[in-house]
Amino acid sequence: MHTCVVRPVLSKKVNDLDFNEFTKLSEALPGIRIVLDFSLNLKKIYPGTFLGSGKITYLKKSIFNKKIKLLLIDFELSAIQQRNLEKELNIKILDRTGLILEIFSSRALSREGILQVELAHLNYNKSRLVRSWTHLERQRGGMGFLGGPGETQIESDKRAINLRISQIKYQLSKVVKTRGIHRSSRIKIPLNTVVLVGYTNSGKSSLFNILTNSSVLSKDMLFATLDPKMKILELPLSNDIILSDTVGFISNLPTQLIEAFKATLEEVIYSNCILHVRDFSSNDFKRQSLIVYKILEELGITKLNKPILEVWNKTDLIDLSNYDKKQFKDKNDVVLISAKKKYGIEDLKKKISTLF
Repeated sequence: MHTCVVRPVLSKKVNDLDFNEFTKLSEALPGIRIVLDFSLNLKKIYPGTFLGSGKITYLKKSIFNKKIKLLLIDFELSAIQQRNLEKELNIKILDRTGLILEIFSSRALSREGILQVELAHLNYNKSRLVRSWTHLERQRGGMGFLGGPGETQIESDKRAINLRISQIKYQLSKVVKTRGIHRSSRIKIPLNTVVLVGYTNSGKSSLFNILTNSSVLSKDMLFATLDPKMKILELPLSNDIILSDTVGFISNLPTQLIEAFKATLEEVIYSNCILHVRDFSSNDFKRQSLIVYKILEELGITKLNKPILEVWNKTDLIDLSNYDKKQFKDKNDVVLISAKKKYGIEDLKKKISTLF
């Protein structure tokens, strides 16, 4: 599907790294082909259409000339803005939240993951029923002797969505309860739990595969895997541990997904130690780390209450001779590795062993 990626710019201070991230997000959506990718300078946001008439005309021409079928906008549009803009451009539009939800929908494999994504979708769409056009304003006939105006379609749809949300939350609560039982069983076995966290595409799944001889999907794309995985890891200097892989973090993660995936992140909360996997080759190395630590803090986790070992991955993509090796030797909580080249893996295992 021919796709156009638009990144609105509202300030002169623009972070090009954020732009690259949205492009990578777009590429992670299955079945699309990006034929246009550009920024759009905006002086103001129009409450009804998001864009002014001049920008809409410009987009119309681009969409027609390139035969574009999908427009991705790096912004959180209101329901009214999205509906009106789709009518003006006669094209399907996904904003940032909608795009991430679509990616998550295509990645979830487990029963829990599918339920969590559906819950996020329902919470997102509940406030956007206005997009379903005029049929939502039609009324159904009243019941009983008094008659009356009846129930509008939009009220009926909202009621159906709320019912489904309640059903999913109930099913997820049973999953949480089951996981709690399993966790209690693990506690009886003298095995510590270590969890991999990190910004999406930092190489967590690749590292998990190498450490545990597994075959979890690992690709150079955002959100390659969603569902958490757990497996025994043998260590050279201590008892074996349970290693868990988690969903990658990202900036401006939709509120709906943060709420929906709290159950998945429970393993992080109850772990004995955290391995923070970082892409050392990324131009956005520092900002990504700040985002990860911010999310961990929201979960009640800091370096003060839980051991956090930083694993700087993808060192094969940079020239380490440009760095002073002493600065790494002084960092007791940092290990340099390359999951792809299997460099530093044994050092990492030894370092994990010393934490218990």
